Amino acid sequence: MLFSVFRSRVALQVEILALRHQIGVLRRSTKKRPKLTMADRLFWAWLSGLWAGWRSALVIVKPETVIAWHRKGFRLFWTWKVNRPTGEVKDICMAFMVLGVAIARALEKRLSRMLRP
Repeated sequence: MLFSVFRSRVALQVEILALRHQIGVLRRSTKKRPKLTMADRLFWAWLSGLWAGWRSALVIVKPETVIAWHRKGFRLFWTWKVNRPTGEVKDICMAFMVLGVAIARALEKRLSRMLRP
């Protein structure tokens, strides 16, 4: 019983945080359409993973938009993770390069034997 009261209180606090954030975005935006920064997008992507009821409190953008932001962030993270220069990646690339050269030399020898009269 105590756990459910505590849990609902935390959910209420998270919802208040989400609503206050939206009010801040609307106050900051002077035009008809709210202007969202990268920090706003990151906040909602983070909140969507943390809080199950985030869709009910979202007013300024569609929930599908938040999901798209989350997916884009996930893609960007793994693109960065794969493409960053590390020792492992260089070692693997070097190993493939050495293997490719060895295969090319072996193929060259085999073809030269086959094509000799």
